[in-house]
Amino acid sequence: MELKYKTTMKNILPLIFALCFFTNCSKDDNETKDYSYYYPTDEASITAENIPGSTEAFDPKGIAVANEKLYVINGNVLEVFNALTLAHIKTIKEYTKGTTTIPLTSLTSVAVDNGRIYVGSTESRLFVFDETTNAGISTVGNGQWWQTFVHVFGVVVKDGLVFVKEKEKSIKVFETSQITETSNWNLEPIAKLNTLNGYTEVYSMDVYGGNLVVAGRDAKSYLYYDIANIKANAKNSLTTPIEPDKMPLVDIKPIAVSFSKDWAVTSENEGSTSYLRLYPKEEFIRKNYKAVLNASDIFGENKFGTIVGTAQLDDRIFLSDNTNKKIRIVKLNKSAISEQNN
Repeated sequence: MELKYKTTMKNILPLIFALCFFTNCSKDDNETKDYSYYYPTDEASITAENIPGSTEAFDPKGIAVANEKLYVINGNVLEVFNALTLAHIKTIKEYTKGTTTIPLTSLTSVAVDNGRIYVGSTESRLFVFDETTNAGISTVGNGQWWQTFVHVFGVVVKDGLVFVKEKEKSIKVFETSQITETSNWNLEPIAKLNTLNGYTEVYSMDVYGGNLVVAGRDAKSYLYYDIANIKANAKNSLTTPIEPDKMPLVDIKPIAVSFSKDWAVTSENEGSTSYLRLYPKEEFIRKNYKAVLNASDIFGENKFGTIVGTAQLDDRIFLSDNTNKKIRIVKLNKSAISEQNN
């Protein structure tokens, strides 16, 4: 593991410097190579105890960070926290618009974009809220699985498009402009995508570099869909859904993916072990999977459970650890290592 490598380097560097002193090493005789090493440390966690009045078990699934707020799917409710202080702000238990109230149930996923919150439910609905007031804007789907959606297991929204992962192998694509305060619940998608494998698992997705990227847990690969291609072939895709570009990962099962300022922040399962991995996002979008952070625990302790959602704000990484029933907040640390060669 890289953490052991860091410890070893710290121990042997003084010996290297001493050896250079006694053998008259000089800058003229040696080249110095600098490396950056990244590692996580525990900073905090969010559990049921951090939610005032909560009487139910914490069941974290999809998460999102926007405008310094952390949104957490928790069973049948949406929890909102201050992403800086981690203080609990609000529990959203129902969708309310005018005289219509719909209790939230069986939630899976959340996305925040351009003043709206999008919440997916396996009750075959997508709820759309105003980000500021939390008032209901619209619902897509009416709760009957044979209508608009066959359940909803993931949602991401970016650049005017809404991507909704439903049961089995389908992602439906809508335009945000289709969803208004007066729009019909039974919207027609503009395009359909094929995820190759899948059934009833919560799916994580994000958009970067002109691509929708899906953590294809059942396909054992990250799935890439070129958004320009989706738009160009939208009509045909309603008959034959667009298949992704992918690179098989053999023993690795991607569970979550999100893009921050510098990184593709992922969680991956290998056998029974869950890993937090960070990839330089420009390399990741080119399918060059060389992780700069590869951790299954924190310094040999506090092993990660199955992480179904990831997000990053500054040097904080938020992990929705569904196995351990908590949101884990880890700090991303960077160390410089200098290596001198003859």
